[in-house]
Amino acid sequence: MCAGYMRLWLKLVAVSVTIAVSVPPALAATKEVVIVTSFPKELFEAYKKAFEGSRPGVKVVIKPQQTNAAITYLRETRAKPDADIFWASAVDAFQVLKADGLLERLTLPEALLRRIPKSIGTFPIHDPDGHFFGFAVSGYGLMWNTRYLALHKLPAPKEWTDLADPRYHGHLVISAPSRSGTTHLTIEVILQAYGWERGWALLLQMGGNMGSITERSFGVPEAVISGQYGIGVVIDFFGLSAISSGHPIAFAYPSLTSVVPASVGAIKGGPNPENARAFIEYLLSDEGQLRLFSPEIGRLPVVPDLYAKAPASYPNLFTMKLGGVNFDSKLSSSRRNVVNSLYDHLIMFRHAELKAAWAAIFAAESAIAKAKSEGRNLSQAEVALAEARKLASSMPVDAARASDKEVNAAFKDKPDVKSKLETEWDSFAKTSYDRARQLAERALAGVK
Repeated sequence: MCAGYMRLWLKLVAVSVTIAVSVPPALAATKEVVIVTSFPKELFEAYKKAFEGSRPGVKVVIKPQQTNAAITYLRETRAKPDADIFWASAVDAFQVLKADGLLERLTLPEALLRRIPKSIGTFPIHDPDGHFFGFAVSGYGLMWNTRYLALHKLPAPKEWTDLADPRYHGHLVISAPSRSGTTHLTIEVILQAYGWERGWALLLQMGGNMGSITERSFGVPEAVISGQYGIGVVIDFFGLSAISSGHPIAFAYPSLTSVVPASVGAIKGGPNPENARAFIEYLLSDEGQLRLFSPEIGRLPVVPDLYAKAPASYPNLFTMKLGGVNFDSKLSSSRRNVVNSLYDHLIMFRHAELKAAWAAIFAAESAIAKAKSEGRNLSQAEVALAEARKLASSMPVDAARASDKEVNAAFKDKPDVKSKLETEWDSFAKTSYDRARQLAERALAGVK
């Protein structure tokens, strides 16, 4: 090649390289949308397939994460996010991520949003500032296996307080709120419905009645559907999807419950912002909303007009008078870590001791009631029993302490303080339950 041609060729190469590297990143085609979600496979696989079909060439990458683990993950990767969307039921988790500055603010098309009410009851469906959007509405309640209850001659439960009935001892199942965002919201609903002291007293007695506390929320409907346990504490879609699939299941909302949105938000600085926006808009479209009615998903849309196409068994939460609890998501998010840790250390990790204490209390109560009907005076046994109940229902932390900013901050960045608190709570639980069992056994011995 002659020198002249060589110089021309080098100039052309230089120009082409300059053009290639100067193309704005925004013009480069993105091929993925990466979603962090706590939803079950049945739900996210259905939406993955549908969205990929609507946007040829775009691949949906799912990163399944339990809600609390997802929050930690998004915090740890905030310097260089590798995910585009957070998608979950726990609305207070979105409040946490918003406060941490981890969610992008979006303005969605007005035509899409005007079909959706601003609130359900008193609860906003979307974040007023545009950091997250409700795509489904959910209530919290009870599902049960109708055959199991008939076999064990147990009544169907109607209220949270029914789960404290001695007849249900060993027949109940729940997941741990520290491992399930939906169960955390259920625990918060109970605490906000009955107040801190009464709410925890109820939770502790319910905990004593639990046959099992599962690691994930999916374990609860599986245990009830299979007949391993009779009654499960669940978010409504577990019950609705089981009913739609033909299982011998019933579901009820207690009179004191709350209806809140399941939400979706774009992660700030995510690598594929346009695909993230498109996925959120798809969820809120008629096609995306109607997909919620499929039996394997069993969820409830945020567009009221679409309920005309719902299966006959599905409730319309926009027309039902549910509630009794004006759920405070900011209160819930302010004490999220403390509530979860308290449940772990008072109920899950000390479940055997708690269950034994309540079994002894129930046995003593039954014997005392029978003896009193025969005219016997059992005042000493009753005093011991009352103290046993008090110990098995008591808390090491009051409501003010649970919401204290310094206490909650310790769960984020002060592991020594966190460890000290949890050790105190664990010791409190073990001592209280052992003493409660001993007093109940003494009361029972006083009857014989």
